[in-house]
Amino acid sequence: MATNVSLKKPNHKNLRSHALNKTKKQQKVNLQIVRDENGNKRRMSAREKRTQLKSEKKAA
Repeated sequence: MATNVSLKKPNHKNLRSHALNKTKKQQKVNLQIVRDENGNKRRMSAREKRTQLKSEKKAA
């Protein structure tokens, strides 16, 4: 089981039609499973994953 690392929460917004009806919509976070150095599975957002990969690439 992967542990959830990200503290991000879903966004809530209203969908608007041409008749100005409003419907609640929820945009969920793009969580992806990533393995760390020890082989443990972690769930983090795609943006956090990209930032982590960039920092690792810059350090190497």
